[in-house]
Amino acid sequence: MARYTGPKTKISRIFGEPILGNGKWLSKNSNPPGIHGAQRKRKQLGEYALQLKEKQKAKYTYGLLEKQFRNTFTEAARRKGVTGENLIKLLEARLDNTIFRLGIAPSRPAARQLVSHKHVTVNGEVVNIPSFQLKPGDIIGLKEKSSVNTAVTSAIRGKNQKFSWLDWNEAELRGTFIAYPERESVPENIKEQLIVELYSK
Repeated sequence: MARYTGPKTKISRIFGEPILGNGKWLSKNSNPPGIHGAQRKRKQLGEYALQLKEKQKAKYTYGLLEKQFRNTFTEAARRKGVTGENLIKLLEARLDNTIFRLGIAPSRPAARQLVSHKHVTVNGEVVNIPSFQLKPGDIIGLKEKSSVNTAVTSAIRGKNQKFSWLDWNEAELRGTFIAYPERESVPENIKEQLIVELYSK
């Protein structure tokens, strides 16, 4: 299964924000990576460089590689509505991202692992595809054996209240994907219009 396995702090230092989870190291060293990172002058990026950087940020944030991200963008462009907003909606509707948003896993990589190890069900059926696209009304839960596995349940922290497009039932360890989120509700600092401009070249 294709996924990024390189150094996370290095990626966070490239973008200057903790896009891959814990950002505690950024407070110690926020310079760009590399031996000359501290001395390197921050030159003004050109239009293409800004667009490319934004696409890379989105890819690393949601854990996609190039081909998968391109396919997601193609689907977003095919749908009715604003392409950039459709792209964010499709990324948020991924099963691994929703597991993370529901608080079942502490990070997106951890959520991806839960899904690929067959701990997660959608509408009662086991799904082991992290990129599985959820639809409004889908119910996400843990497999019966997994729901009593302390190694799995100990990481559950519960849904953040600001994610209004999701519902979480703590007693049943079950969540519902209510609707696709509106762009202003998604907290990720991604300028999706720059990605649309990049792919429109």
